[in-house]
Amino acid sequence: MKIVITGGAGFIGSHLCDYFIANGHSVTAIDNLITGSLENIEHLFGNDKFNFLKYDVTNYLSVPGKIDAILHFASPASPIDYLTHPIPTLKVGALGTHKALGLAKDKKAIFMIASTSEVYGDPLVNPQNESYWGNVNPVGPRSVYDEAKRFAEAMTMAYHTYHKMPVRILRIFNTYGPRMRARDGRAVPEFINQALRNKPLTVFGKGTQTRSFGYISDLVDGIYKLLLSNHNQPVNIGNPSEITLNELAKTIIKLTNSKSKILYKPLPVDDPKVRRPDISKAKKILKWKPKVGLKDGLRETISYFKTKL
Repeated sequence: MKIVITGGAGFIGSHLCDYFIANGHSVTAIDNLITGSLENIEHLFGNDKFNFLKYDVTNYLSVPGKIDAILHFASPASPIDYLTHPIPTLKVGALGTHKALGLAKDKKAIFMIASTSEVYGDPLVNPQNESYWGNVNPVGPRSVYDEAKRFAEAMTMAYHTYHKMPVRILRIFNTYGPRMRARDGRAVPEFINQALRNKPLTVFGKGTQTRSFGYISDLVDGIYKLLLSNHNQPVNIGNPSEITLNELAKTIIKLTNSKSKILYKPLPVDDPKVRRPDISKAKKILKWKPKVGLKDGLRETISYFKTKL
């Protein structure tokens, strides 16, 4: 296949580039590098199956030649990033999705939107399944990301309904692994880098809020299986094993042999109290489930960040 990946120099996007090329496909990665990094994809430069375009996909989007699938993964994805870049976050969710959908329509390609568990907001049900409509504050500080993704899903479904386009709506739950940025504000990279420096691990609130962490290789496997399916409705991809942030912090301190303590700070506005995917649909439709345990994935991620100290 010939694949276009927006956000291709980002954490998830770069791993997708590797995966598709390793499986014999050709990839055009597009990224404006607002949060992505050439370091994530520089090992692919010179590969005749890989092409990179530095470009803002909220502008007119054109890619010559045949395209089989467009994976729209361009967006700031961590709280630090989307609070620093609120308008670009909204634009890439709205205008960027529109431009990518238009290209997919023109090329008669499958369109996949990288949505997020954040469409569920601070959920009133746990675990969250795809039929849950969410509990989102539309004007809170996190709304620039939450509502951008909810709008992107709505536009994707409108193109599917009106233009009969094949679409894939991927709801990604917390994912971690190599190539995350050291200080992107998310728990795993923050805790690991603080622990490796023997600095206090910053936990917000009382640390009793839960998250579910999936390793990057499991996510990429799920993405590939979803792309090859014929399912046009939202699908959760994540690890249903739930852990409190206190437990995560203590696990990382132990795995890094750190002298760090835990430092508690006030809970940010609208921070979700629980986050856990119901992956029944992914199991049934995609025959997918996560394989990498938390400690194994954390060890790989810790090894990566040690090289970046």
